[in-house]
Amino acid sequence: MPDAGLRRLIPRYLQISEYLIREILAGRLGDGARLPPERAMAADLDVSVGTLRKALEVMERQGMLVRVQGSGNYIRNIAEVQSIYALFRLERLDGGGLPGAEVLDVERMKKPGHLPDFGLSDEAHRIRRLRYLDDVPVSIEETWVCAAQAWQLKRETIFESLHYHYLTAFNLQLVSAVDRIGQAVVPDWAPDAFAPEIGSTCSFYNRLARSADGVDTEYSEVWFDSDKCRYVARQNSAVRMLEK
Repeated sequence: MPDAGLRRLIPRYLQISEYLIREILAGRLGDGARLPPERAMAADLDVSVGTLRKALEVMERQGMLVRVQGSGNYIRNIAEVQSIYALFRLERLDGGGLPGAEVLDVERMKKPGHLPDFGLSDEAHRIRRLRYLDDVPVSIEETWVCAAQAWQLKRETIFESLHYHYLTAFNLQLVSAVDRIGQAVVPDWAPDAFAPEIGSTCSFYNRLARSADGVDTEYSEVWFDSDKCRYVARQNSAVRMLEK
């Protein structure tokens, strides 16, 4: 059993923008809807008005928010969204939910033979994590990222969004992914917080993700609790560096 996980949060304003984007994509905030006044909204989200405005600026740059002076902020639900969690496919059963993660273990090693061919090196970092939606544990994840593209990873410094970490630490941008969905046996490293028992069968998908330079860079396997979340694929694009 791994040690208790570590969480390194992404900046608060990005948490807010990502939460709102996922609420929009899930249909919980409709196209054309007017957001509450900023002070009231900031109080509801337990953030400062300044933090909320930074989050709304991110959404405005992505075309998901229109600001009308003297009237308010209005939602735009666009087909193609570029965001930190654009490739995160799990949602709450009723839609949306802010993703989070605890890093359980990080180890650099030679790629095992059962992995698909990816990356430019015969070594990779294996990252095991417990994933959350709105602080509810919903999945476990084993991710392998090629050591040629991500040359150094330390458990205590990894952000809970791997894609945000790749961008800020290595200027590595994942732009697409191929997922294969099915069922699999829960591995023996699963922490107690993950409800499906070790050795039982649960929902599962694996993924091969490609970076902006056209190289398959990351492979991952995800076991998820279908009593708490669902798999949804509705976005075509992935992550880009967000201006601060």
